[in-house]
Amino acid sequence: MSQKSVVVSSLIWKFMERIGSQAASFVVAIVLARLLAPADFGLIALVMVFIAIANVFVQSGLNTALVQKKNADDLDFSTVFYASLVVAALFYVLLFFSAPLLAAFFNGQIKIIEVIRVMGVTVFFGSLNSVQEAYVARNMMFKKLFYRSIGATIPSGLFGVILAYAGFEVWALVGQQLMNAFLVCAIMWFTVKWRPILAFSYTRFKGLFAFGWKLLVSSLLDTFYRNVRDLVIGKLFSPAELGFYNRGDQFPKIIITNINSSIQAVLLPSLSMVQDDRERLKLLARRSIRMSAFLLLPMMSGLAALAEPVTLFVLGEKWLPAVPFIRICCFSYAFWPIHTTNLSAINAVGRSDVFLKLEIIKKCYGFAVLVLFIWFFHSPIGIAMSAAVTAPLGSFVNAYPNKKILNYGFVEQMKDFLPSFVLAVAIGFGVYLLSKMIECSLIVQLPLLAFAGGFMYILCAWVFRFESLEYILNSIKEYLKKKK
Repeated sequence: MSQKSVVVSSLIWKFMERIGSQAASFVVAIVLARLLAPADFGLIALVMVFIAIANVFVQSGLNTALVQKKNADDLDFSTVFYASLVVAALFYVLLFFSAPLLAAFFNGQIKIIEVIRVMGVTVFFGSLNSVQEAYVARNMMFKKLFYRSIGATIPSGLFGVILAYAGFEVWALVGQQLMNAFLVCAIMWFTVKWRPILAFSYTRFKGLFAFGWKLLVSSLLDTFYRNVRDLVIGKLFSPAELGFYNRGDQFPKIIITNINSSIQAVLLPSLSMVQDDRERLKLLARRSIRMSAFLLLPMMSGLAALAEPVTLFVLGEKWLPAVPFIRICCFSYAFWPIHTTNLSAINAVGRSDVFLKLEIIKKCYGFAVLVLFIWFFHSPIGIAMSAAVTAPLGSFVNAYPNKKILNYGFVEQMKDFLPSFVLAVAIGFGVYLLSKMIECSLIVQLPLLAFAGGFMYILCAWVFRFESLEYILNSIKEYLKKKK
């Protein structure tokens, strides 16, 4: 099978995996949002910040190093597996004993102590899952992830709903997270043939860590930066306000996870395969930006336009304060195709040092903007707006090194990005105006507006001969023809 066929097949399976799991998660989230209070979601969002930071150390950038290394073998994978388990144990102990201090810092929220200690168990599952995912990505076995995600998301979601109906409040969300983490690892264990061998190589670890430590620091900076708004809102405002911000962020993040993360998961191993051919690297990176922008931007624009009716229909009236956060976050996430494609290209050629420098630069000005907006607005809305301000600037910073590495700089990337951006904004504005003119029930209005917006976007893309649309249609035809 040609590389293009492998990439297209992997991309289709990755899309199916993300769309299937996120669709199930979305339905569960709707039910739980109607059963639980915003404060419950705020508390979990706060705890998940520390779990996310612990997982960064557990993975240590070694999972990406396994994908990037040309000749990784069982000894490499087993070495990372055992190292990750040791780090997971250390961080669980740290989370367990620091829980009372964290509760005191966040205005005496005693519930945090027990929740952190129980949720902390997921770092062990994360250590195993990161190695499994690296093995799957390296071997382009993305069909395995489809079975894993569907098999874990649906049972864990039902478990969470049952707990919520039974009146367990925040523990319904905890139970859902724990079961999902366990099932993800269990299903991967039985569907992926890889098993750790009883061997550990310090030399291999040292080699992998030489690449991975820069990604560790970069990922730590990025994870802390992405979650610092949760920490600030949790400290300065109520758990309910954090819940509104968290739900507002989750809507566009679901779309990002489905589309952009699927493309990037396939992109890194694809780029790594041709890391010595800079022309091929540029072609793949360029196609990734065009494709991601073409698919993502109309969804971001449409969600921003219909944020209020979507919130009313999906979550109910008590969640309407989340609407401004949805719109702000849609703008912030619109620039992710540029961010992630550039970073994947840098990783693929083994320049994790450049990756780290970029993260340091972005976080320096990002924190400065955040502090300025906290001081000027002193509101959760202002805190969310700081991310929207830094997103376009981050695109330039991430693109700058690839002018030299791939001969694919910011100006050329903007030429590939802006057509989809302009068209998506125009269609989104039209959908917003149309929503104000149509008076009918939400169950009729939302599908009608979504269809109208999607139809106009595809029609305009066809009229203006967008390369991404032609590529998608040709790839689907080619894939179906080979299946026959």
